[in-house]
Amino acid sequence: MSHASSRVRSGSGTPVEAPAELSTVRRRPTGPAMPGGGALVTGASSGIGAAVARRLAAEGGWRLVLNGRDRGRLEEVARGTSAVVYPVDLSGQDAERRLAEFALDSVGHVDLLVAGAGIGWAGPFSSMPEHAIDEVFDVNVRATLRLVRLLLPQMIRRGTGRVVVIGSLAGTVGVRDEAVYSATKAALGAFTDAVRYELRGTGVGISHVVPGVVDTPFFDRRGVPYRRSRPRPVPASRVADAVWEAVSRGRDEVYVPGWTRLPGRIRGAAPALYRRLAARFG
Repeated sequence: MSHASSRVRSGSGTPVEAPAELSTVRRRPTGPAMPGGGALVTGASSGIGAAVARRLAAEGGWRLVLNGRDRGRLEEVARGTSAVVYPVDLSGQDAERRLAEFALDSVGHVDLLVAGAGIGWAGPFSSMPEHAIDEVFDVNVRATLRLVRLLLPQMIRRGTGRVVVIGSLAGTVGVRDEAVYSATKAALGAFTDAVRYELRGTGVGISHVVPGVVDTPFFDRRGVPYRRSRPRPVPASRVADAVWEAVSRGRDEVYVPGWTRLPGRIRGAAPALYRRLAARFG
């Protein structure tokens, strides 16, 4: 059987062949990722990504690379830190590879990837434009998977590192008028679980941070503001705390706030009851 491999550049700019099989790597227990390494945060120009970037900078020791669409906002987040910025729209052609190469050139090796870039679209699926479907999947799923694929081999080769994928409660239970967004976040949750099984024993971990409603510009940018009285949005800094918990304690999955784990459990244990409740209150 043949195995595909990819090539990304190391910190010196030399192409590096990605290992094709995990079985060739010395087995180590997966633990928390400690400060002192290189970290790449996507979606860092605002919202959750910006809060995560500030939290990592405050913890100290990280050599940060920040990605987002808006250079001005990225530079504002990076101000007062040693972080470097790389503004690029991850829906663009080959954007993930260019970002991965920049990160490796800038910090030598990436010990932590926080995949926070994401966009939404609100409204009935029947009226959603085809280009919007493609864009939401390109940013939320394809770009994330490709970036993880580019950076994971160098973590495996060194036997240490962590990937943190920012999911959503919408991917756990599905949200009315957010069918495609919900589908992308569900895909990320399944992807994270599957990769975690593959990484067992390599010393590399992958975490899934699942926020509920977060007080960020996300809702305005998707075209429809958040109007519900409950659940109340939590600050982005609270999600950043959850990311740090996943990184520093080696947590596989963290829900923010903790009670948001409950709807998924009800859906799994009593799907008919869950659907009746969702139809009434969702």
